[in-house]
Amino acid sequence: MSTSSMAETPDSIALQLLKTGVPGLDEVLGGGLPALSFNLIAGGPGSGKTTMAMQMLFETSTAERPGLFITLLGETSLKMLRYQQHFTFFDGHKVDEQVHFLNLSEEALNGDLDAVLARIVQEVTTLRPGMVVVDSFRSLVHEVQNEAPATSVERFVQRLALYLTTWDITSLLIGEYQEQELRNPVFTVADGIFWLTQAIDRNSVVRKIQVVKSRGVEHMPGLHTMKITKDGVRVFPRVSMQPAAPRSRDARRLSTGIEGMDALMGGGIPAGDSVVLAGPTGSGKTTFATQFVAAGLRAGEAAVIAVFEERPNIYIARAQSLGIDLDAAVAADKLRVIYLRPLDLSVDETMQEIRNAVQDIGATRVVIDSINGFEMALAPTFRADFRESLYRLIGTLTSLGVTMYSTVEVVEGKGLHLTGYHVSFLTDVIVSQRYVEIEGEVRKALLVIKMRGSNHSRDFRVYETTRTGIVLGNTLSQYDGVTTGVPVRSRRGPS
Repeated sequence: MSTSSMAETPDSIALQLLKTGVPGLDEVLGGGLPALSFNLIAGGPGSGKTTMAMQMLFETSTAERPGLFITLLGETSLKMLRYQQHFTFFDGHKVDEQVHFLNLSEEALNGDLDAVLARIVQEVTTLRPGMVVVDSFRSLVHEVQNEAPATSVERFVQRLALYLTTWDITSLLIGEYQEQELRNPVFTVADGIFWLTQAIDRNSVVRKIQVVKSRGVEHMPGLHTMKITKDGVRVFPRVSMQPAAPRSRDARRLSTGIEGMDALMGGGIPAGDSVVLAGPTGSGKTTFATQFVAAGLRAGEAAVIAVFEERPNIYIARAQSLGIDLDAAVAADKLRVIYLRPLDLSVDETMQEIRNAVQDIGATRVVIDSINGFEMALAPTFRADFRESLYRLIGTLTSLGVTMYSTVEVVEGKGLHLTGYHVSFLTDVIVSQRYVEIEGEVRKALLVIKMRGSNHSRDFRVYETTRTGIVLGNTLSQYDGVTTGVPVRSRRGPS
């Protein structure tokens, strides 16, 4: 059984923590599930309660301390196994050897709480399990409440909790509770309460988990996104932004991969900065970002590209047309191209995927292409606070020490249009692109608007997107009104 322990103080006994086998849940719990604890997994139908409990049971069961799953008035053991066996965590070799199932539907239907408790005591005494799951505990209590006094139900709960903790057992009780039932006696005696929810917002389903209570550990507060996949339940801990610690600036400058662009930026992009490239559709934002990645690969660095608007194979093929071989970098595990497009995506899931890729290959450059695509990929419930989400994304990634390069599409108009999301203060570098009409011809121009702590050119430069990438042209110093999109030749005399 995989375990960890909390730090000991001179007068305390170390609290043993069990690894749950649910990705992300141990982090939310502050290291794992406290051993010998009496826990409640509550939530509505379909929220993932049974799957989460089953996942923990298979993770913690051993030949010496097997797991016991008790079904009451919910699904029968046979029906439950029919569906649970399709998850990758399910190990058929463990069934009846390390994981045992007991159906008490007959006793439960009779409403005899003493008989139910007696059967549980009998099985636990025989098997000596390390973990016991009771599903659905709420159904049993609801069934007998009309026939038994409230004191009998409360006494049953307390006796069950006493037995399970006395036997050195970690227990999970599953129940379909509503928030108004928090006064139920089971919530009082429980050491841990996990509240699972799912909500539909414009055809998008979002599941979340909240650790309402966890005795003895410092768990992460708030709601955390979770998903049910072929591997079972996965939790994405909500990363909160901490007050930024003073960051020691890296003196290195990273090449943009575009001739003349590094000089325009005072020597390149300061390592560890966050860059936003903002421009209208068709202005070459993806090409700029791809050349930034290619420059890093040539320098021996690793990179991660998160794409939201097209498949990785199309993205890689587009780079190939510019003479940039991203396939070779992927094969050498120096590049990860992550496609994140589901419409029920969460911010924390995005951060987890990118963070894992960065740590796996030691990436120093990360591209987000694009911020608009990222917003549209999120479930509607997460778009409401997208500015805060973007704040957490940028802060989390730059805290890893990587240089972050994001693209964002903005609508053309008079004046300078920055990021379009009112988050300019979050970024260290902003480069603005726009279309301008010069002598009857539409041209592309760019301007470095902001570089925190760095000197940079303040000239508008025209550029072209060619078969080999971006090529910078002359400055537009001889024109006035460039930001209007229709500049005119200056009448200023020679300087």
